[in-house]
Amino acid sequence: MNKHFKFGLGIALGLAASFAIPAFAQDAEPVNNPYGISALWEQDGIARATLIILLIMSASTWYIGVVKLIEQARLLRQGRALLALQGSDLQAKAAELPDGVLFKSVADAGVEATKEHQGELATKVDLNTWVSLAIGNALDSASHHMQGGLSVLATVGSTAPFIGLFGTVLGIYHALTKIGMSGQASIDKVAGPVGEALIMTAIGLAVAVPAVLGYNWLVRRNKVVLDMVRVVATRVHVGVLNSNAR
Repeated sequence: MNKHFKFGLGIALGLAASFAIPAFAQDAEPVNNPYGISALWEQDGIARATLIILLIMSASTWYIGVVKLIEQARLLRQGRALLALQGSDLQAKAAELPDGVLFKSVADAGVEATKEHQGELATKVDLNTWVSLAIGNALDSASHHMQGGLSVLATVGSTAPFIGLFGTVLGIYHALTKIGMSGQASIDKVAGPVGEALIMTAIGLAVAVPAVLGYNWLVRRNKVVLDMVRVVATRVHVGVLNSNAR
């Protein structure tokens, strides 16, 4: 998942650059709408940096969400196929899966543990305990793998509103600056900066809400996948002990 996140972050930075470069190149051009997004971009470098940060956070959220969704769908499909089998059939089916798949890792851990349980080790630790330790370690690794990327969604969901709020404060500051410089609080002096503040707030929420909803949804689906992995691990454990008892 780390390499997926790095790839997604590169895409997000590229998108941000594609938006930023034309906008910086058009600094000298007049703003047609003094109350729109283009006027917001023209305010100052801080406003631009805030928008770019929110854009990167949004792109990262959607990329990680889609990647995790595809990964979970594949694991759920594999889990249902394995849970329809028992004993040696399940182990054989798991062995056919590509390397790195959680179900294959758990099944291989149980099989490898039985091969390692010999000699002096067999006299000190019984087979059931040794296989339980090996499968338990594989389950922990599977749990850590499934959590990959979710911390990014949690971070975006908790910080994006505050970044948008920072933009809101910046817009209000610009409004007060224009009032102070003009000496009067006319609507044409404050409408643009106040609009900037509202737009920043809306963008911050638009970035945070999908991140929070996606995080909660993906966590729930992770639990379903991990429950399947635990059931497969239990069946592999029992199958390994039965095969060695014969």
